[in-house]
Amino acid sequence: MKKRFLLAALPAMLSLVLATNAYAQIKVGVNVSATGPAASLGIPEKNTFALLPKEIAGKKVEYIVLDDASDTTTAVKNARKLIAEDKVDILIGSTITPNSLAMVDVVAENETPMISMAASSAIISPIDSKRYWVFKTPQNDSHMSTAITGHMNDAGVKTVAFIGFADAYGEGWYKEFSKIAELRKLKVVANERFARSDTSVTGQILKILATNPDAVLIAGAGTPAALPQKTLKERGYKGKIYQTHGVANNDFLRVCGKDCEGTWLPAGPLLVAEQLSNDNPVKKSAMRYVKAYEKEYGAGSVSTFGGHAWDASLLLESAATVALKKAQPGSKEFRAALRTALENTVNLPVSHGIVNMTDTDHLGFDQRSRVMVQIVNGKWKLIGQAN
Repeated sequence: MKKRFLLAALPAMLSLVLATNAYAQIKVGVNVSATGPAASLGIPEKNTFALLPKEIAGKKVEYIVLDDASDTTTAVKNARKLIAEDKVDILIGSTITPNSLAMVDVVAENETPMISMAASSAIISPIDSKRYWVFKTPQNDSHMSTAITGHMNDAGVKTVAFIGFADAYGEGWYKEFSKIAELRKLKVVANERFARSDTSVTGQILKILATNPDAVLIAGAGTPAALPQKTLKERGYKGKIYQTHGVANNDFLRVCGKDCEGTWLPAGPLLVAEQLSNDNPVKKSAMRYVKAYEKEYGAGSVSTFGGHAWDASLLLESAATVALKKAQPGSKEFRAALRTALENTVNLPVSHGIVNMTDTDHLGFDQRSRVMVQIVNGKWKLIGQAN
């Protein structure tokens, strides 16, 4: 009799165990590019997840961190594993635009929210049925293009040549930059591409030099973006050189060396947090991350890219606190509540700005999230707010 009772009760007992496991913690799947061409961006992101709180609103948080090796196929494979096998409640990643774009279909299929750490506006725009689940932390290419073209206008630039990555990052930048440049009466006289793994861009630079531009915009990220700049200098180019916020780390300065001197770029205020005035609305939240990162990894080690991971965690903490009042982790209802809470984020200070999201804006940044910076004596120098 006792044996029959236990067998009859077994399904209910198993159900209770599974339910207990499902609700025990918030599971966060993280996909970073910690190796490959984007490693200088992905490593500080990976380091940052080791600093994050292990509890939100009384609920334990488990971070499962995978490396996509800067490879799109691996990024998709990781996303599917994190959702199907690890049963995560949310995905954070990837580091770069092509990988993030490739992950959009996966999260949409599985109705799982995702916070990208890549820059392209195409990751979140337009907000269709797939991007309904997608958010991001870095400033958009369109946002930064406005800052660059404004600076070019003020500097008297009339003609500009463009060279960017031969992938979604470069294409996104050219699309946004050329559109805004035309509105601001800047003539784009050349449009070239190079691969992240290329070892020479001489052919492209010779074509650019033949157009004699007043300025050159290099739309790359991390250390690979140094190659066109070094080649321009080797060939004697004397005009202005602009980079994107994709190069804002110490590894780029190290690799580009003296050939970087004088370069202009828009960046998040985190890059020059200590130089911001005390009344800057972002300084306090930016310095909080600087101190946390450098306490663990050493003075001068902080990176704007790690800041994107930190900001994703702040978004998660804010949204999860709200979502936990409506549903429990491990459930479809909790993932939906997380998504809704992310979309309703209001006045959240993060290391790169102040976030105000809506159903038409899954980034939520305004002009407080960008400054204009120049490389002077091998260091980042704050020039002022970007117009």
